Amino acid sequence: MRDLKHLIYFENLLQEANNELVKQAVAEGKKALAYNCSYIPEPLLDIEGCFGIRLRAPGCTNPDLATYYMTNRSCPYSKSILERAFEGGYNFLSALIGQECCTTMNRMEQYFEYCKIIPNEKFFVTCIDMPVKKGEWYAGYFRRQIEQKVIAPLSKVYGIDFSEEKILEAIERHNELCRIITEIGDMRKADNPVITGYEFHVIQLVSQTCPKYLIMDKLRETLEELKERKPDAKSPYRTRVMLVGSEIDDPEFTKLIEMCGAYVCADRYCFGSLPGREQITVKEGQHPLDALAEHYMMTNECPRTMGTESILSRRNYMYDLAKEYKAEGIILQNMKFCEYWGYERAIAAKWLAEGRNLPEAIPTCQIERDYANAAIGQLRTRFQAFVESLEIKKIQAQD
Repeated sequence: MRDLKHLIYFENLLQEANNELVKQAVAEGKKALAYNCSYIPEPLLDIEGCFGIRLRAPGCTNPDLATYYMTNRSCPYSKSILERAFEGGYNFLSALIGQECCTTMNRMEQYFEYCKIIPNEKFFVTCIDMPVKKGEWYAGYFRRQIEQKVIAPLSKVYGIDFSEEKILEAIERHNELCRIITEIGDMRKADNPVITGYEFHVIQLVSQTCPKYLIMDKLRETLEELKERKPDAKSPYRTRVMLVGSEIDDPEFTKLIEMCGAYVCADRYCFGSLPGREQITVKEGQHPLDALAEHYMMTNECPRTMGTESILSRRNYMYDLAKEYKAEGIILQNMKFCEYWGYERAIAAKWLAEGRNLPEAIPTCQIERDYANAAIGQLRTRFQAFVESLEIKKIQAQD
């Protein structure tokens, strides 16, 4: 296929957190608001005068200093973010909006403040206490957390206007982004798609790590370009897989899978679009904060939400996505020492592979990985073997 016009530009933006668009927005006087979790309401971080940036630590391979603070059995994603902070990689930040998602993540966020890492006198860290159950009462609790932990400090410290009008405008801008990303992502459902899983991964990451108002024009152009793009006469892939699990903020991981012959047709992981890029509906007469709380609580499929009902719901969600995107297998991965995704991976992989209380079974491959793609040779061997097993399954089904 013909190369996408802006792909190299997008790839360059992902080389560091403080990329050229971030620098431009800061120079324009915008407040840079960092976050680490998909539970954080993005529109509130992209309200007028601010921009949200989901933290990554590209190129971090040895978080020695962070390990001193967090031990060597802590999540490598959290340690890598802290290491990059010690290196000065996030000195442009105005605030860090966290979430009590797990002890390691919360501890990392606290060190930003305890160690006075960011050279900004007004910099602060605030953490939302997200409910572990879904329901009307919990949505109300979540709204109060948003008001107390996001709106109140940002209004007090930086004078940000969180009026109903400004929040509605931010939601509408967010919804336009979601419409574009979803339309691009839906192209992966085709038998011979016009976009690779790697390209989509890059585009999705750019939408999370760059000021949205500075990247939207190129995302719109890319959508129109893809509508006219012609796929290769024959797909270069031998099978289709869905990628599931914890943080994957390095598109090279997706590229590795596709180089082994498996098209990554769906991104059901932290930093992914499924879920994450659904439009937010504000009902008539509904306060936008109620709509935000309800949306982020009900659409999120993080394994932090406990209980049998939630676990079964996530299994069914994976199955339905696999069918919708025509995945022939599922790769379930988790970051080392990630409790939530470690348990989720083991349970979901077994149930999906056995087809337990599902219309049929789906082959699965389980991977535990580091933040940096260090063991590429081992991963390649695992992925190649999984691809071959899926091919054999197809051949047997035809006999």
